[in-house]
Amino acid sequence: MGVLDGRVALITGAGQGVGRGIARALAFEGARVAIAGRTAQKVEDTAAQIRSEGADAQAFTCDVTSAEQIKQLVDDVVEHFGGISILVNNAQTTVHGQLLDLPEQDYLRGMESGPLATWRLMRACHPHMQGHGSIVNLGSAAGVRWNPTGYGGYAAAKEAIRVLTRTAACEWAADGIRVNAILPLASSPSLQHWERINPEEAREYMTTIPLGRMGDTEKDIGPAVVFLCSENSRYITGHSLPVDGGQVLMR
Repeated sequence: MGVLDGRVALITGAGQGVGRGIARALAFEGARVAIAGRTAQKVEDTAAQIRSEGADAQAFTCDVTSAEQIKQLVDDVVEHFGGISILVNNAQTTVHGQLLDLPEQDYLRGMESGPLATWRLMRACHPHMQGHGSIVNLGSAAGVRWNPTGYGGYAAAKEAIRVLTRTAACEWAADGIRVNAILPLASSPSLQHWERINPEEAREYMTTIPLGRMGDTEKDIGPAVVFLCSENSRYITGHSLPVDGGQVLMR
């Protein structure tokens, strides 16, 4: 028996990294999980692994920058599972570069994969979640650090997601839908790539984490999402929760 028994969860960007860890955590607390991502093989592998360990998972291919694919995704998940009660907006294209150097198409790609996709997915899932819904969006410490130099485009996208989170929490509370955000810090393929190409910055960055390590996607990030989707957090909405080993001081 898990705290999410009977729930259906849709997780985007779930073929690897943080999304995969969240999907596994939700599944092993009883949720039936829809594993969504751009790369068919990655989501199929993740879903197959979860099924092999006794939980219920189905893979869905979707590019969240496409409004048409988002609509089809939600329709397909509802058809397969009979509904949606949890949405985790994890998919996001990471864009780096100082503002004068950042190509406009990269900035737009970050916005399209982040706040625009989040807005579209929340709206598409809303009719299926009324009375029992929980949404968790992913923000980032990049949006609240005192100096986001080199990460401004990414930080802007993530802060827009937090504003959408707070707005939806207020507007949809009467519909029985809670909406929260997490600011995760965990080892993932994209973070590992950044560490390889920026070793000195990565070593300095590690000193800013009081617990002294990167989080585990399934064992550290996943349980926070489980909590926000469960009845244990039924009086929490519109909140941004850092899950980052103590790095961020939210004000």
